[in-house]
Amino acid sequence: MKSVSDRWAMPIAMLALVSILGACTLPRVGPNKREIYAGSVQKEGDAYIVSVNDRVTRATAVVPALGFDRSFQNAAQLTSDTIRPGDILGLTIWENVDDGLLAGEAQNSTILDEVQVDSAGFIFVPYAGRIRAAGNTPNQLREIITAKLEEQTPDPQVQVRRLAGDGSTVSLVGAVGAQGIYPIERPTRTLASMLARAGGVTIQPEIAQVTVIRGNAQGKIWFQDLFDNPKLDIALRGGDRILVEEDQRSFTALGATRQQARIPFETQDMSALEAIAQVGGLISVASDPTGVFIFRNEPAEIAGQVLGRTDMQGAQRMIYVLNLTEPNGLFVARDFVIRDDDTLYVTEAPYAQWTKTISLISGGLTPFANLATLTN
Repeated sequence: MKSVSDRWAMPIAMLALVSILGACTLPRVGPNKREIYAGSVQKEGDAYIVSVNDRVTRATAVVPALGFDRSFQNAAQLTSDTIRPGDILGLTIWENVDDGLLAGEAQNSTILDEVQVDSAGFIFVPYAGRIRAAGNTPNQLREIITAKLEEQTPDPQVQVRRLAGDGSTVSLVGAVGAQGIYPIERPTRTLASMLARAGGVTIQPEIAQVTVIRGNAQGKIWFQDLFDNPKLDIALRGGDRILVEEDQRSFTALGATRQQARIPFETQDMSALEAIAQVGGLISVASDPTGVFIFRNEPAEIAGQVLGRTDMQGAQRMIYVLNLTEPNGLFVARDFVIRDDDTLYVTEAPYAQWTKTISLISGGLTPFANLATLTN
């Protein structure tokens, strides 16, 4: 029969081992809640820790605005009525004589293809000389050429055609169906029609951004907004450069989540709840739903609104805390906006640490072997 001391020897040894393990550092994914709070400004740290509520979600719901300024939106559409430097013209001249100035033998018409308007706005027509074309409509230019030729051949008939030229082209690069240089023609005078001419975008429309560079100015919009807001379908100008690219924003997911990585945005606006879902959600046996943290460098003006202060200068380190177990916790997480370069960190549940301790005691190896493995 076992003595009382023998009966309690094993439980006492197990408790002693648990105490030893508790003093050691068990494997874990990162800091726990106590360690994060220890870094707060209130405890002489360098980060402000804020519990997220409806007021905080409103103060931090700032999404970078994309759009075109007035110089882009107020530009009128190019038409074929005005000739500009760089345009290429086609001329056909009929003469009312058998042996004309320009026409060959047995012909009464002459075709001058690809007559380019020079940088000063002039073209050269044989026997008519150097004529200013820029600023005139094709019909006005026709009358000018006719008047010049009438002095040398009776009743000339002139036709002027405005073709696509260097001064009326745009370049499209990036995630479009067919990159290249395209003329601004009647069907492709606006941004949306030109993108369609190039085969549309080849990435997900929700994350496609369109940048238009015009001289030293540029504007960027979301591809989907191009169709939701007609004002963004701007008129194009010769020399415009159009770039279509995927949204470059991302956030980092760490801790007790199913995926630890740098995660690109999949939508224009992303909430904390969507960010958690995008990394596979929480782990039921390891994640602490009361310890969902968002780490961010917050601009001074927004940090001041959140903290109710007016003395903030420069970006502030902010740690926002979400408790999904609160009555409105999921609603708050749904309304809290994730921004570029945020870090989403989920702490481990206390139960997970306890489970690790128990597994070391009851595992296939002896407790002391497991302890030796941890301390090595």
